[in-house]
Amino acid sequence: MRTTTIALVTGANKGLGRETARRLAESGWEVFLAARDSARGTKAVTELAAQGLRVHPLALDVTSQDSVDAAAATVRAIAGRLDVLINNAAIAGPSMDPARTRAEDLREIFETNVFGPIRVLNAFLPLLRASGQPRVVMVSSGMGSIATLTDPRWKDLVRPTLGYPTTKAALNMLTTVYAAALPDIRVNAVDPGYTATDLNGHSGFQSVSEGTAAIVELAGIGPDGPTGGFFDRNGAVPW
Repeated sequence: MRTTTIALVTGANKGLGRETARRLAESGWEVFLAARDSARGTKAVTELAAQGLRVHPLALDVTSQDSVDAAAATVRAIAGRLDVLINNAAIAGPSMDPARTRAEDLREIFETNVFGPIRVLNAFLPLLRASGQPRVVMVSSGMGSIATLTDPRWKDLVRPTLGYPTTKAALNMLTTVYAAALPDIRVNAVDPGYTATDLNGHSGFQSVSEGTAAIVELAGIGPDGPTGGFFDRNGAVPW
């Protein structure tokens, strides 16, 4: 008998997270749509229900340990395990001249983009280990690629800031370390590409469907699939 795949997507009330939740639910997966704002999360769930898709709303603020622990307890009570964790929740943070950026200016973005995925993975690790085929997808960015940002072709196209690129580079390293430390779990990072979302004021040239292609693909890999890699929708990308 075929077992339904159970997935959780953080930051899923809009943008890439919502589209990922929609696509996975459309594939017949049981999906927990996690959102910091419960009202917005419920609204997204209602909108998906109008499309004939059933997903579970889940209150989850990645910056709050109590919220993360409560969310893990809810998933345990409803599903008993977790097959796929998609750490998508992130903020853009301040866009400031690096020379004028203080450590305090970066505290919120690190709490969300770096410490958030650590909190969530730690809390859900027992549920992932209850799965026969656990996977973790870290939604990173090409902005976190040192190879990309030092490429001369990007020199005048990317405004230098400390927050977002630094946190995504840290997330890439977390991916590498978790993949080595958790050989029983497939752990990969994804660069969605420059996608039109609220994060960039909808200036991206990709649709959310294109932006979620690699997320969905890595969420669905088998036990012999890659781990510790960094991918976009065209394949492996440089760190």
